[in-house]
Amino acid sequence: MMIENQEDVTKAVLAELARSSDERFKEIMSIAVKHLHAFVREAKLTEAEYHQACGIIAKLGQLTTPSHNEVVLSGGSLGVSALVCLLNNGNKGQDKTTANMMGPFWRGDQPIMPNGSNLVRSDMPGLPIFVDAYIKDQQGHPVADARVDVWHCSTEGYYENQDPSQADMNLRASFKTDENGHIWFRSVKPVGYPIPVSGPVGDLLRKQGRHNMRPAHIHFMINKEGYKTQFSQVYSNDDPYLESDVQFGVTKALVAQYVFHDEHDQRGEAPDSDAKGPWYSMEHHFVIEPGSHALPVPPIKSKSDTARPELVVLKRS
Repeated sequence: MMIENQEDVTKAVLAELARSSDERFKEIMSIAVKHLHAFVREAKLTEAEYHQACGIIAKLGQLTTPSHNEVVLSGGSLGVSALVCLLNNGNKGQDKTTANMMGPFWRGDQPIMPNGSNLVRSDMPGLPIFVDAYIKDQQGHPVADARVDVWHCSTEGYYENQDPSQADMNLRASFKTDENGHIWFRSVKPVGYPIPVSGPVGDLLRKQGRHNMRPAHIHFMINKEGYKTQFSQVYSNDDPYLESDVQFGVTKALVAQYVFHDEHDQRGEAPDSDAKGPWYSMEHHFVIEPGSHALPVPPIKSKSDTARPELVVLKRS
């Protein structure tokens, strides 16, 4: 149609979208266009602001590499990742769920290891942690033979893909649940860390006066035929950033007791005899739902071959 005024633009775009034979595509794009055009009108977006926004979107793509995903990072920093997760789990976000965001650091090629293995492949400081995780269905029955990917950052705040000094797949592994739906492993207790702020995400946070810290957590990905693939992040109860996570990911169902042990408590000796001194334990139970066990495209595919990024911490105003 020929455009006579600004209202005609939206009508014309929607009319062209109506030609699509893909009903779901047509539904999503029509809603997106309506909201996007309404945003432009309500914000009274100037031409300069529009071109600035296009530059930001382009920069998100330019900064996304096989070892870093700025697009996923931005979605988390705006709460979109958390919202999409909750709307698609736990009775459409009405009930408690152990599902959480995938995050930008999952690798789909993590090595399969036997239960009880140590995730640490590089020398690093920190206290050992012994983790027990149990996978159940909605009726409380254990889910056996499920694949569970585990990954977390180092005690310096880097995932192995960010840090060339770490061994490949350091602090990463895949396990299989036993007949009790149980996996167990040893690692080093992770720390909270700042997300990268050298790109558009950092500009966004500075404009808002926000910090860029994530509370300490361990990631889990649970995959079993007949069940919906579930990503989870289990947060440390002693972390100061639980209430202000930069990625809006912390839910009550995923805050776990990271229990400290030393020579003064009843469990003074760690499960592994070579773990001397203080240590931590953590146990968590996950509930998975029926659905598709398809895996998403991993947000990263390899380690960085450049120097690890500087960890910049922004202060919250």
